[in-house]
Amino acid sequence: MRHFGSFSALFFLLAAPTQAATYPLTLDNCGQTVTFESAPQRVVAIKSTATELLLSLGLGDHIVGVGFQDGPLPPHLAMAGAGMPVLSDKLPSQEVVLETEPDFVYGGWESNFAADGAGERPTLAGLGVATYVAPAACRSIKPVKLTFDQLFADMAEMGDIFDVADAATKLITEQQAVLDTIVPDDRGLTALWYSSGTKTPYVGAGSNAPAMVMEALGLTNIYADIDEGWTSASWEAIVDANPDVIVLVDAAWNSAEQKKALLAENPITKELGAVVNKRYLIIPFPASEAGVRNVPATADMAAQLARLTFE
Repeated sequence: MRHFGSFSALFFLLAAPTQAATYPLTLDNCGQTVTFESAPQRVVAIKSTATELLLSLGLGDHIVGVGFQDGPLPPHLAMAGAGMPVLSDKLPSQEVVLETEPDFVYGGWESNFAADGAGERPTLAGLGVATYVAPAACRSIKPVKLTFDQLFADMAEMGDIFDVADAATKLITEQQAVLDTIVPDDRGLTALWYSSGTKTPYVGAGSNAPAMVMEALGLTNIYADIDEGWTSASWEAIVDANPDVIVLVDAAWNSAEQKKALLAENPITKELGAVVNKRYLIIPFPASEAGVRNVPATADMAAQLARLTFE
């Protein structure tokens, strides 16, 4: 995997002329070596992050099945994704995946590749099916702290796999242009990223998409010192930290409105200033994990944040 340690390295990528991919293409992905003899033609995409990146690269006609989608496609991808075969609302089994005769399975979580799920990666490789884990979702090897440069590098790598480097470069350029318009809030605000959970809240910590987005917004994450993507917390500790702003992840199974109601009714949290004054930022669940939605979601949240007032 290529790593870009600075904007200048990313700029070099965007400025350089693109070349056709050279096969066989061998990559290190989440601790496993994956070799592509040619660009994949029949792809199963698991999780919204995987599906939406493929569609953003113009690869919808390569998708023979999707599973475990976290929500509807964003409007600009809805037409490209119309008619994609849904293998399962949850994680499809290996048998169901193999019935599509894929040559590539792209998983948004490493846990998608389990014996009781889409199949273990070595097993699929033995059947001639290449596999790929979204790098930020790797768990066998701890990912580096996620940055937008790293996110763009992952987009470029998918462009290499499918020999669509021009499309990847165009996508990265568009996203970088949006990212450049985001001005971090300068009010010194603290924030909680509330992902899920009721009795025990599951919150954004210091190393994955929540941390990356909050840093771009100029918010200080109250759980930034925990070197994980997400972590379990306690309502008592959250009240002690007294965040100025609460980011609510809006999921079909645990909506932002449900979270607002819980916070307002919970005797531990109902007196928090952010709750009393409804200082919330909303992000759709599919945009809360590393993927093509992070940049537009950050821009949207920046606008939401600018509208919040503090006395």
